[in-house]
Amino acid sequence: MKHIFFDLDRTLWDFDTNSKAALELIFEKNNLGDDMRSFQSFYTTYKKINGKLWSMYGKGNLTKDVLRVKRFEDTLKSFQINNRELAEKLAEEYIHTSPYQTNIFPGTIETLKELKANNHELHIITNGFKEIQAIKLKNSGIRDYFDIIVCSEEVGKNKPAPEVFQYATNLAKANPSDSLMIGDDYLVDIVGAERFGMKGILFDPHQSYRDGTHDWHINSLDKIPGMIPWIKKTTL
Repeated sequence: MKHIFFDLDRTLWDFDTNSKAALELIFEKNNLGDDMRSFQSFYTTYKKINGKLWSMYGKGNLTKDVLRVKRFEDTLKSFQINNRELAEKLAEEYIHTSPYQTNIFPGTIETLKELKANNHELHIITNGFKEIQAIKLKNSGIRDYFDIIVCSEEVGKNKPAPEVFQYATNLAKANPSDSLMIGDDYLVDIVGAERFGMKGILFDPHQSYRDGTHDWHINSLDKIPGMIPWIKKTTL
């Protein structure tokens, strides 16, 4: 496994922790508590709406510009606040706050260092927005570990489309059979990569998937280096 491709959000960069921190800052700055029960009620509603809209975006049914504002507009409407201007303001503030949060999963730096020391070439394949992902990588201190950074919008399709993995392996000059994909989304990251001919490791820090979902199923990143020799054996 010469080439190792990582997803970014919820795999290395702790999206949920960082997003919640950013939303809380925005909630307080805009005095949203005056019209809502609590930050937690705002956050729970936003998270549900955002998840549905991201699913639509992933299927190509929504543009990123629409998604960015609509998730806030629909959240506000859930609290009987019909204010497009406020939704646009919140969307802009979120984009300028969230990617600057720096929480990464435990063991991220140590694992990347060990993989580099073992002469693996490391890359990123993400469905996140290009301009945002670059900020996350830089500010969390992990950009320099990666050779190739691929955001699916460059391809015009999202993972699990094979075109995304084809584009990434071409850029990295990597053979799919000598490549490994690590991500938190079983269907998007793992099934998508394996259908393309790569191997996959499912990273599941919150134990969202049942045991046996995948042969290579971990809940901590530090297990990756020791797992790679075993995965290699299955390809021989």
